[in-house]
Parts: sequence; C-alpha cells; structure tokens
Amino acid sequence: MAQPDNKKLFENLTGAGKAIAVLTSGGDAQGMNAAVRAVVRMGIYVGAKVYFVHEGYQGMVDGGDNIKEATWESVSSMLQVGGTVIGSARCKDFRSHEGRLKAAHNLVHRGITNLCVIGGDGSLTGANLFREEWSGLLAELVQQELIDEEAAQKYSALHIVGMVGSIDNDFCGTDMTIGTDSALHRIIEVVDAIMTTAQSHQRTFVLEVMGRHCGYLALVSALACGADWVLIPEMPPEDGWEEKMCQKLSATRSRGSRLNIIIVAEGATDRHGKAITSSIVKDLVVRRLGFDTRVTILGHVQRGGTPSAFDRILASRMGVEAVMALLETTANTPACVVSLCGNQSVRLPLMECVQMTQEVQKAMDEKRFEDAVRLRGRSFENNLRTYKLLAHRKPEIELPHSNFNVAVLNVGAPAAGMNAAVRSAVRVGISEGHKMFAVNDGFEGFYKGQIKEVKWADVGGWTGQGGSLLGTKRTLPAKYIDKIAEQIRKYNINALLVIGGFEALECLLQLNEARAQYEEFCIPLCMLPATISNNVPGTDLSIGADTALNAIVETCDRIKQSASGTKHRVFIIETMGGYCGYLASVGGLAAGADAAYIYEEPFDIRDLQSNVEHLTEKMKTSIQRGLVLRNESCNENYTTDFIYQLYSEEGRGVFDCRKNVLGHMQQGGAPSPFDRNFGTKIAAKAMQWISKKLNESYRQGRVFANTEDSACLLGMRRRAMVFQPVVQLKDDTDFVHRIPKEQWWLKLRPLMKILAKYKTSYDVSDSGQLEHVTLHRPRESTAAI
Repeated sequence: MAQPDNKKLFENLTGAGKAIAVLTSGGDAQGMNAAVRAVVRMGIYVGAKVYFVHEGYQGMVDGGDNIKEATWESVSSMLQVGGTVIGSARCKDFRSHEGRLKAAHNLVHRGITNLCVIGGDGSLTGANLFREEWSGLLAELVQQELIDEEAAQKYSALHIVGMVGSIDNDFCGTDMTIGTDSALHRIIEVVDAIMTTAQSHQRTFVLEVMGRHCGYLALVSALACGADWVLIPEMPPEDGWEEKMCQKLSATRSRGSRLNIIIVAEGATDRHGKAITSSIVKDLVVRRLGFDTRVTILGHVQRGGTPSAFDRILASRMGVEAVMALLETTANTPACVVSLCGNQSVRLPLMECVQMTQEVQKAMDEKRFEDAVRLRGRSFENNLRTYKLLAHRKPEIELPHSNFNVAVLNVGAPAAGMNAAVRSAVRVGISEGHKMFAVNDGFEGFYKGQIKEVKWADVGGWTGQGGSLLGTKRTLPAKYIDKIAEQIRKYNINALLVIGGFEALECLLQLNEARAQYEEFCIPLCMLPATISNNVPGTDLSIGADTALNAIVETCDRIKQSASGTKHRVFIIETMGGYCGYLASVGGLAAGADAAYIYEEPFDIRDLQSNVEHLTEKMKTSIQRGLVLRNESCNENYTTDFIYQLYSEEGRGVFDCRKNVLGHMQQGGAPSPFDRNFGTKIAAKAMQWISKKLNESYRQGRVFANTEDSACLLGMRRRAMVFQPVVQLKDDTDFVHRIPKEQWWLKLRPLMKILAKYKTSYDVSDSGQLEHVTLHRPRESTAAI
C-alpha cells in the first residue's frame, strides 16, 4: 500500500556497518524469545550484524563461542517457546571491574557497540554502569595492548537499550513487563482448576504466588478470580487482620459459597515486617474456623509454559522499537528502556526507571506503604482500589442510599469477559447505593420484561466464566422501542449499562434518537465494548479480543507442531472478525505468520502470487512450516478454499498445504486474565460515571439527561480510558462493514511482514519518543491489566 509523503519511514534509518548484540539476563520470562527474534530480524532487515550473547553477562565475559552471529533462520520456531533459548545466568564476574574489562574486549573484538539487554532492574543497572565505564575500559585495553588506538576511536561509544523481562512486573515506568501476562495465565489456569475441586469438598485454598518484593501477580490474579483475601508486600494488612479475614471467609460461606480462595505473595508481611506465609494463613483458618484448608505453592510453574499472545505481541513490538532506538541514538543519548504505556510505545531513561523502582523498596522498608502503592503507578493503584471495592462488601447501614435503579444487559455475540464486567458493575453499583437490575437476553428480554433485581452474592464466581450468563441477543431496540420504554417506566430504570459489540453501539444510537419521542430514554446510557472482533469505534481494545487471540495463537502453535518432522508444509487458517482484520493481523503477528489477508488492506491475484513465491523461496532454506491467516470476510472471491487450492498448485514440489477454519472456538473458553481484569476495571469506571451522571441529572424528584455526553461509550484510547458520546462516533464509523474508519493495529501489519522477511515500508512516526518517567502517565493507563 502507498505511504503518504509526510510519514517518517523506517527505510530512512540504516544499520549498515553497525553491530548489535542481544542478551537475556537474570531470571527468565516467557516472551523473551519473541523479543530476541524481533531484535535479530529487525537488525538484519536494516543491514546490521546481529550477535547472540549466550548465558547473559557470563557469556559476554567468557567470550568465545558464547558470542555468535545470528542468522534469520536461527530464530525460526522460537516465538512459541517459553524461557530464553540463548540462556540466562546470574553473573558475579560482571560485577567486578576485571569482568567488565574482559566483556569490553570481547565486544570490541567483534566490532559490537550496540547492546540490547532483556532483563530486570539489576541487569539493566549493570548495563548502564558498563556504558558509563566504556571509555575508561577502552583506555585500559589500549594500555594493555589488547586493542589499538584506531579500534578505541572507532568503537568509542557504547549504546544501550533495555527491555524489561520479568514476570513480577516490578519495574517502574512500564505498564507491563515481558512475561507478566503469561505468568498470570499460569496462575489463573491453576486457580480455575483448584476451584472445581475446592467446590466439591467445600474447602479453603491458600495459594502462594511469586512476588518477593512486588505484589502485582497476587493482586491481579486475586482480581481475576474473585479471591476472598489477598496479601501483598506493598500494602500489609492492618493489625487485627486475622479476625477480619476469618469474618470475611465465614460471611462468604454463609451466603452459600462452597469454597474460599486466599492468595498470598511470597513476600507478604504484616505491618511490623513479620512474614505472612501460606502455612501461617492455613493454620490460622483451621484453628479459628475449622475449615478444611489446603496450601498450593505455584513456584516456578509461573515462569514456565508458552508465552501468551499479549507477551508475544508486546515483546515483538518492543524488540523492533529497541532496534529503532539503537539506530537513532547518539553519543549523548542516555541509555533507555523501551516500554508500553497504555497501548503506545515509549522510551524512558533507564536510570530514572531504576531509581523509581528502588524508591518503592525504600518506601516499603520505611513503612510508607501508601507511597509504595502510589510509586508502583496508577495501574497498580487502580487494581488495588478495584479489588477492595469488589471483594469487601460494606454492611447495609454503611452504604449510601441513592434510590436509583440501574439495569445491566449484554447485546450481540457472547465475548469472554462479559460476566466479569457484569459482576463488577453489579457490585460497584450496590456499593454506590443503587438497586441493580439484570436484563436477560439483551433488548429482546428487555421488551419481554425479563428483568430482575440482582444482589451482591448473585454474581459470585462469575469472573472466570466464559460466554454470557445473562444471555445475549443481536436484537436491536428500534422495533420494540415503545415496549422497552414501558418496561423502563414499570421498573423505574434510571440508567442503563449496555455491554456488547457493534450491535451495542447501534442500540445506544437508537436509544439516543428515541429520546426525542420518549422521555424514558432521557437517562444516562453507557456502553462497554465487548466483542472478539475488536471492531467497535472509540476504543483500541474490546473485552473478549484477548481471549480470542490466545485461542488463535494456541491453535496455530498446535497446527504448526503437527508438521514437525514432516516435509515442508503451509497452513491456511481462517479466523473470525467479520470485516475487521484485527484477529487475523494481530494473531498473525503473535503466531509468526507469513501473511494475513484482511478486508482493510485490499489484495489481488498478483499479491497472492507474490506471497506464494516468497514462501517457496523460504522453503528452499531450512524453514519447514509456513502459516497464512485469512480473515473470514476479506474478499468474497478469494475464499479460504481458493487460497488453499492456489497455494497447493503453485507450491507443488516444494511444499504441500493444509487448511483449517477455526470457527466458534475463538468465541468460547474461559476468559484470559487480561479480559477478566479489563472487563472488571472498565465496568467499575463506567458505574462510577453513571453515579456521577445520575446525581448531575437528578432534578425535582426525577432523572432527566438528554445531552450528548449522557450517552457514552467507554473505551481505551492510546494511553487513557475515555468516555466518548456515541453520536460523535458516527462519523468515525463504516456502518456498512461494521468497522471503525481508522484502526490503530493496521500500523502493526508492516511489522508482521518485516518479521516474515518481506521488504516493506514501515511508518515509525508513531514510535516511542524519549520521555521522563514521572511525566509519562496521564490520568489512568490500562494496557496493563
């Protein structure tokens, strides 16, 4: 596709004559291999030499075969592998001056002056020290006659870019570190499995998760599974917590629950610094309540397994961003970390991030726990606030009494995470003093009067359930508008929360139009985007899309593995999404696809022929498997069968073909941790907005709201959560094809092509710019869960 002239294009940056080394250091994390792959392929793409440093800093100190030049093929088939295939080690030698001198000699010997370090704060701090000492180290090497003056001049500056690989998400300045989402997947898989056995025996389970200094995994997994109690190092419980916890567990059982879940971070302490271990918690529950209690310590399970779709995409984007940062760096540019803030790439000064991370630990050591939570960032703070709001029900007498009735319903196709959003909305609404009503089967159920009040306990255990427990239909309200108005009068509904996909947007637009005729619709109306297709205007992400991506990526991994050991084979995979190519494009990036055909990027027979020739060329090397994704509605003539037959015929003698239509498996299954938490937090924010609007529009004993800003969609835009009037979104929408006119993820498509060895233009005008760590978080960032 043609690129406008005003874009800053990647081909203007060249790596010719440069050498980049990539290493993984410290603890391993799922997704590190995706980052290594992206660095290697992007480096080679721009003409640089790229080297692996095996075994982290130890390999850099030891040199020899530990530092090897990488080839395009050497990173094939590593995208789906957990851990780090180039090895990682804790290195005492690099902490000494002599060790760093050896490392400098080994790098200069190969002409390497660009270093991409993937690790935690210790690894990145070591890299920065190495950079600061570089000129002194070269002077020593000249003095010892290990290198000459010419080499010292030629390699006078060392450039460093860091990527944070850590399952703990304990590095300040970044919303999500590589590996965190995958670790949450492991934890939630275990919790979901444990819940079934706990329910059978009416047991209490105490789960210990990793996080010696950071409670992110414990907190977010507690939010994702609706745990009864969570213990984290940043916010130790108040004195007397034992009694409060036991009361909470008893209250949960008395409301009919057959199980309790308590999550403990391995570094949890009380206010006096005394450790709270999982066994202490178990003994406490047994002694005081007599409940049958078991302990499960997850340990290194959390580090293992294949990386999630989120981690693969994050690592691939960051790997490419790291190479761009290295190409743009000068001798005066400080060492930086590439990261995501919201949905946008950012570059942050490495040492500012390290200092902020150390400040958190200092605050915890000095028992300034509120400061520790605040320093972790808005995302962590918001997670903690939301957990407290949803897990701990206030007594009736403490609740405000608003006398408002709020209805919640699902519209359109089911999406994983819808139930988490409903649970959150109901509980936050009750906490705000409202009466909450659930509507079954969308607007079809609404006009039929399938409306009932829903209480706090009615939504217990909903977070981890897939599909839509309320039931959902595609029926639009226009046809039954008078009957719906009648039901609103009957139940005295004062506000409406609609959770759904493109149909939900159409519903809100119809209700907004009906305000002119029916005063019943002059109430606050809010929509939350929930669809696997991610085709709703006004938001970068929708509830359910992450779960669908993971289903696609897991299936692609299995399909590719089925061809291991066989002759060369190409798989044609059809994904859902209607006319929206999000699942095909982003799924293709996460699964390592060679091509992804979508409606938004028109293609013809020449493009198909070019792709076949490209794959044929790759198959003549050591590449054995190819993957091609096709969005279900990308072209009415170039069907999945047509593409399969074309590839089979044109690839004859070089590779054979198989096809697979993924179908509704993309819509099913338990929601991913991301979707559970995104749904939970976005619904909590929506209910707080509804409360505000109800209070603003309450006049003379009734609610009356008919302004544009009283009918809104809550979406995530770049770095912040934004309420947008639905009427303003009409101009941004292609209603015929049910997609937004502009879609952010189209900028990721050239990235997929580059990593698949295509020559293409890559617009980097939206790439990260160097910012300061204290300034880069506007209102509320939620890339992170």
